This record gives sequence, C-alpha cells and structure tokens, in this order.
Amino acid sequence: MKIVIINYGAGNIQSIKFAFKRLGVDAILSNDEREIRTADKVIFPGVGEASSAMKKLKISGLDEIIPTLEQPVLGICLGMQLLCNSSEEGNTEGLGVFDVNVLKFSGNVKVPQIGWNQIANLKSALFENISENEFMYLVHSYYAPLCKETIATSDYGIEYASALQKNNFYGVQFHPEKSSTAGEQILKNFLNLKIQQ
Repeated sequence: MKIVIINYGAGNIQSIKFAFKRLGVDAILSNDEREIRTADKVIFPGVGEASSAMKKLKISGLDEIIPTLEQPVLGICLGMQLLCNSSEEGNTEGLGVFDVNVLKFSGNVKVPQIGWNQIANLKSALFENISENEFMYLVHSYYAPLCKETIATSDYGIEYASALQKNNFYGVQFHPEKSSTAGEQILKNFLNLKIQQ
C-alpha cells in the first residue's frame, strides 16, 4: 500500500511518518502531483498558521490538486481546517471541501487548547474499535463548528466538530500520531478504509 504524506512545509510530518512506521507502513513524504495522485491513501498534515500554510499550498499548486483527489484523504489539525471553506485565522480562504467556516475560540476558555480531550458522537468507520469519550491529544486555537459533515465532537467551552467527513475526505482536529494506542487505531482504520462512492 502506498501512503503519501503531503510535504508542503507546514506539517509535523516526521511524527506522522514514525506513527505509520509503527504500523508497518513506510509512508512517502512528497509534494509531487504524480506521487500524490498515485497513492492509495493521502495524509494532509498541518501545524502553524492558516494563511501562511495556504500560501505554501498555492506556491506548489497543491491548493488545486488536493480538492480533486479521489482516494481517501485524511487532514490532520490545520490540515483539516484548510479543507474547510475559510478560517478566521488570517482571514484565510480554504480549499472548500468541507462546507464550514473555522472560527476562533472565544469566551473564558484558555487559548490554545493544549492537551487531552474527549471525542464523542462517533459516526464513521474511521472510529472502529474506538470507545465513545476516548481521549485524544489536541493543540489548537481555532475550531470547526458543528455541521452536517461532523463525524465526532469535542467540548471546549462549546461543542465543536473534532472530526469531519465528506465523500473520500476525512479530517481530524486532534493529532492521532500523538494520541497513544487509540490514535494509532484511528490511523490503522484509515489504512483500512475503502473509497466512498
């Protein structure tokens, strides 16, 4: 199985690569269109600030490529947020895969949210063998509100979408590669996903 982690200079890609290696998969780091399109599964990671990450995608043309991919794609953290319509972070226009706008946490919660939080209302094969209210590791100041594409929720002063799915695109706000055995199970489930028709 060919797994490609999109390498566009805005992702914590080594820890994701190591997580797959623990599962016996040697993932490829690439920003080459042919490599990405011929992958069985694609990981779209992201760490950092939305507008600068989007600029990097545009420089390499990945902003045009990613939304047209037909194999299962998993956006992680900022990667998930960039798959949305827009983000309040830097007034960034997103890739428009998920029909939701990313907002900044407000009110009396500490920003960013750093640490372990529970995921609930699990609705996808991505969460096979994952218990309701399982803990996942998160680091983020912005969130996707609940929407029709929500497949998991978390609560941090407000209930929000901690995972999204539309057709072959999946997104998780948490870091499965840093979420112990449960996170590893989610990556394994992603490897086992069939293409959604």
